[in-house]
Amino acid sequence: MQDFKWVGRSVMRVDARGKVTGEQKYMGDLKFPRLAYGRVLRSKYPHAYIRSIDTAGAENAPGVVRVLTWRDVGGLNGYGIAIPDQPVLCRDKVRYMGDAVALVIAESPEQAEQALALIDVYYEVLPVVDDPEAAMLPDSPKVHESGNVHMQTHVASGDVEQWFAASDVIVEGTYRLPRQMHAFMEPEQGVGVPGPDGEVTVYCGAQHPYRDQMQISRALGIKPSKIRVVTSPTGGAFGGKDEITLQILLAMGALATGRPVQIVLSREESTVAGWKRHPMTIYMKTGARRDGTLLAHKVRLVSDTGAYASLGGPVTNLALEGCTGVYRIPAIVMDGYCVYTNNGVAGAFRGFGQLQANFAIEHQMDRLASELGIDPVEIRLRNALRPGDPNPLGHAMVESVGAIPTIEAAAKCDIWVNREEYCRQSSAPWRKRGVGFATEMQGTGLGVGLPDYGAALIRLLGDGKCTVGLSCPEIGQGNSTTYAQMAAEVLEVNVQDVEVFVGDTGLGPDSGSCTASRSVYTGGNAIFRAATEMRDRLRAEAAKAWGCDSEEVRYSGGVCRRADGTASVTVQELAARANAEGREITTDGAFIWPVSKVRVPGAVGLPHIINTYITHVALVEVDEMTGETSVLKTFAAIDCGRVINPQGLRGQSEGGMVMGMGYVLMEDTIIEGGKTLTPNFSTYIIPTSVDAPDMDTVTCEVLEPSGPYGAKGVGEAVMVPIAPAIAIGIDRAVGARVTHAPATGERVYHAMRQGRGEGEGSTA
Repeated sequence: MQDFKWVGRSVMRVDARGKVTGEQKYMGDLKFPRLAYGRVLRSKYPHAYIRSIDTAGAENAPGVVRVLTWRDVGGLNGYGIAIPDQPVLCRDKVRYMGDAVALVIAESPEQAEQALALIDVYYEVLPVVDDPEAAMLPDSPKVHESGNVHMQTHVASGDVEQWFAASDVIVEGTYRLPRQMHAFMEPEQGVGVPGPDGEVTVYCGAQHPYRDQMQISRALGIKPSKIRVVTSPTGGAFGGKDEITLQILLAMGALATGRPVQIVLSREESTVAGWKRHPMTIYMKTGARRDGTLLAHKVRLVSDTGAYASLGGPVTNLALEGCTGVYRIPAIVMDGYCVYTNNGVAGAFRGFGQLQANFAIEHQMDRLASELGIDPVEIRLRNALRPGDPNPLGHAMVESVGAIPTIEAAAKCDIWVNREEYCRQSSAPWRKRGVGFATEMQGTGLGVGLPDYGAALIRLLGDGKCTVGLSCPEIGQGNSTTYAQMAAEVLEVNVQDVEVFVGDTGLGPDSGSCTASRSVYTGGNAIFRAATEMRDRLRAEAAKAWGCDSEEVRYSGGVCRRADGTASVTVQELAARANAEGREITTDGAFIWPVSKVRVPGAVGLPHIINTYITHVALVEVDEMTGETSVLKTFAAIDCGRVINPQGLRGQSEGGMVMGMGYVLMEDTIIEGGKTLTPNFSTYIIPTSVDAPDMDTVTCEVLEPSGPYGAKGVGEAVMVPIAPAIAIGIDRAVGARVTHAPATGERVYHAMRQGRGEGEGSTA
């Protein structure tokens, strides 16, 4: 293996000290002179026409500076990554209880809050659309005039009925997956600060500052050049800050008042108004030969995108891709429906549809193994994609393919090898243990048909240190540290001499979004190109000083040397010389993602060609008296290409396993009749450190030739197959196949009594 100085090393995070000590300032911590405070009036009903809005009472209330409504939106009153169908401030209709109707700006948060009650909105209440299946019927009330089916995707290859007829065994199942909340530590918050000549700076934790800039510009009718967006640091996002949260309102408030305006959402408001993971119902029918070889696969997937599109269409498409798992299948037919309802809003969430799909397909694989009496590992190895194989969507797997290595590594882990012994060690006679096994591949990048690019800017400072600027934000995952490592590796300088600026349209070029597990691959490739160009510039600087051709100059260890050994100059000396001459040495690098030549008709984004592979094993213990499940040990085998920072990878892996555990055992945003019944962490339960199991992670580095140093991505996959692994472990322990997540104590209890294989459509 090639020896690197910085790549592959556990370098301490560049933001560690500030976050550990509390010195790090987040967007809600920022203070400015003459700061005013904004509060948002949300809809009173999940579905209603607005017949009138009277703000006179609020405008005359103590301390109120301005009250803004749809009339104050200077441009397009709409936003949305895919379709701008969500109003900035609603004009004539509300579609969920998080819809923003008015913005009050006052001298204090309390005065702004009190003024909200003085705004008189007259609503004409409409029937609530809360069942996505019913929403697709012709006589359903319409959430949008265009209809309730936002998108429908059909994917097919091969003769499915012929291959089903040739199957020795067929299993069918319906899987119901919940509406998970991102539960980031930092709620949506920020400050808008006005500048001269109609300029504005928006400080707001988010995942794509340049796209936010564009959406602010479009909504307010002002030039993007007048808008600066600063998104880092962000106190957690997981996809929930990929879409516009408060950015447009912050800019509106600042420009309308000529003062800095701060908005901080309460946890309850964040829960009602913010994005969630798409609830899905997935029906699968899978056929195989007696030896376990997959032959045919049929899928019907219905996704509840809530009141607005956001990324519901791309999530549905990626979920369909995930419904085939890591497997070769000769014939498939899959139909996906993304449906509008009044059930809040759903959007990007770590895993991006793959989590729901993987839960279903891995259950199908486990059921096939049970029906055929085949080892769960063997059936996966028999069908897993290998280099050169065509995947079910038609793309040949010519990139790095790590499915087999991760399955084999997981099969050798202590939990799996010694599972029978572990299962005999239950803590009480009424507690039973089981071990589950599941695997996944996560498509990275945006896929076919979507612009996917990156750029980086490197500046050499007068003291010889350098800065790296790119817009892909730091949302807690540690990408700033890996960026510094990769830049230092190319430039052969100390990693402490590289300062990284991310998430700021004023300090770095557009690098795209911090989503789709793309930040290390995208940013790393752009940095590699910019840093390589910097090496060439430094050689040219030295050659100019020596009066020779740059081909006669060698660069190594931060020093330029003449090939004949007659002269040398350090980076620091070259930087000081340029600084003395009033010059700045800068280079930039750009990168465009490779995409498949294959296109799936009508399915933007499919297929993906760069994938992360991961296999999870979970040891669980189930209380037969209550159905309560504890996760005792977990194991992850990960192929994310070259690991840039092993410590960072472990953090991602362990955090992902706990998040996936929460998804499958306890988390569910319950919405009934359009009203959220779990508005805070007293009712919406997430795992704590007490719930976290013993966790182990190994890496299977199948290098990606197109990646920086062979790296791919890892942020999403780490939470995906742990969910089905835990659920399968429950079944192995007590014979309760829970197909409706989360597997709460009640659901496990009832499933135990219904018996394995019964009640597929029940509450279990």
